[in-house]
Amino acid sequence: MHDADWDDLRYFLAVSRAGSLAGAARTLQVNHSTVLRRLASLEDDLGTRLFDRHQGGYALTAAGEALATQLTTVGELIDAAQRQLGGLDAQLSGTLRITTTDTLLGPLLMPMLAEFRGQHPRIQLQVAVNNTFLNLSRREADIAVRPAAAPPEHLVGRLAGLLQTAPYAARSYLRQFGRGRPPRQDEAWDTYDWVVPDDALSHLAQARWVAANVPEERRAVYADSLVAMAEAVRQGMGAGMLLCLLADPDRDMVRLAPPDPALDTPLWILTHPDLRGSARVRAFSDFLLAKLQASPWLLPPPRQAAPARRR
Repeated sequence: MHDADWDDLRYFLAVSRAGSLAGAARTLQVNHSTVLRRLASLEDDLGTRLFDRHQGGYALTAAGEALATQLTTVGELIDAAQRQLGGLDAQLSGTLRITTTDTLLGPLLMPMLAEFRGQHPRIQLQVAVNNTFLNLSRREADIAVRPAAAPPEHLVGRLAGLLQTAPYAARSYLRQFGRGRPPRQDEAWDTYDWVVPDDALSHLAQARWVAANVPEERRAVYADSLVAMAEAVRQGMGAGMLLCLLADPDRDMVRLAPPDPALDTPLWILTHPDLRGSARVRAFSDFLLAKLQASPWLLPPPRQAAPARRR
């Protein structure tokens, strides 16, 4: 170990975490060949092979696992130091990594990102569209914009508002029933075919509503994203319980009933506690909160809800 270059060890940790050279290169913001060269240098210094190369990626050898175990605490300390140092920057410049969902990016957030970029041209935006929480502890992202009833406890942030959900159908679909109108109160939901969330979205309130209100034989289309559900409804494949954000702007979509308050979803702007001091993180968070609170697509959060989660 005394012959090993500590910078090479950083590359080793990145490959062990990512499981591939490409993933490590993205994390370290270097090219593929640099990671390969530094890894080879470390193996030469230590006189042992640290990874088995497979078609699907890099797997630790027994020696690699032993080294990774010894360096676990060191890697966490390095990550913490990088986050804390990153939080000390005072200039509105550099890279800002933002993660959000496909549901929110196009119709809601992209115009706001464009406006922020126009105000701060020295900040480079990196946008990751992902429907799961990226690891903000490892700087896979600096800010997460997420709909979540209960965001992860290790993150801090602010509640921007509530996204509403209501049942919709396309006018073309309603005409199949000889009507271009919403149902009467005495008409049951099972008179429609439905576009519904699949198992990947079973945690959503929409899925619970479907389970309680739509017989299985009327569930015509299953989809693993809210965007896909909205498009299927738009194409006349059935009714759907959709985000108003996705359906209301389309004149060919008919709202079948008012939004259900039980389906309101909180929208959070989240970051890691170590990054709250970053000028660009703070500037973006403040900017986005103001824009979202002014958006017609969000309801104000309930008064009893805390406007911020800070530590």
